[in-house]
Amino acid sequence: MTSVLVVDDQDLVRAGIRTLLAADPQLTVVGEAADGRSGLRLARQLRPDVVLMDIRMPVMDGLAATAAIRADDTLAATRVLILTTFDDDEDIIEAVSLGAAGYLLKDTPSDDLRRAVHTAAAGGNLLSPTVARRVMERLAATPRQPPPDPRLSVLTDRERAVLARVGLGETNDEIGRALFISPATARTYVSRLLAKLNARDRTALAVIAHRAGLTTPNPT
Repeated sequence: MTSVLVVDDQDLVRAGIRTLLAADPQLTVVGEAADGRSGLRLARQLRPDVVLMDIRMPVMDGLAATAAIRADDTLAATRVLILTTFDDDEDIIEAVSLGAAGYLLKDTPSDDLRRAVHTAAAGGNLLSPTVARRVMERLAATPRQPPPDPRLSVLTDRERAVLARVGLGETNDEIGRALFISPATARTYVSRLLAKLNARDRTALAVIAHRAGLTTPNPT
């Protein structure tokens, strides 16, 4: 059973999410909060598997609450999924940088949201297709020469190619098809990247790839 904490300042939204998740017998909402500070307190009390976190809330916003959760060693197993109406590019990049497992919009179909919760609980990371497209369009529209990241000097060419694909949000299967390697080999490369770059998860790898300028429309 996957436990979920819902943090949103709108009562009707929280009730709707609870009803939506109740359709899956493997998901259970263990608590609700109307602001980030209350959400952080309940997260520490309940230790949920996943926190569904809005961004714009009173007292403490969702980004600050996400940062606090990810910085709390007692909540290392708790994953944060941003669920919001705001698709602002800066919010998206900030949320991912802070360690959110994903960024979804509230118009995400019900089945997709339930799958996203399961994916996050299992350690996966995801962006809704709309959000991912907006981020990639912004990156493509604002080319820049990023400062060199000294950590990348220890990577092989193949590891850099895998890192670029992780930055685009690709799964191990997709990386394998693109680079003509097996999914198992792709998984090994990802594990090696996590160790070499001292990254906590695939989301952190994606941030490194973006900041290093590796996420181009056609990475090689």
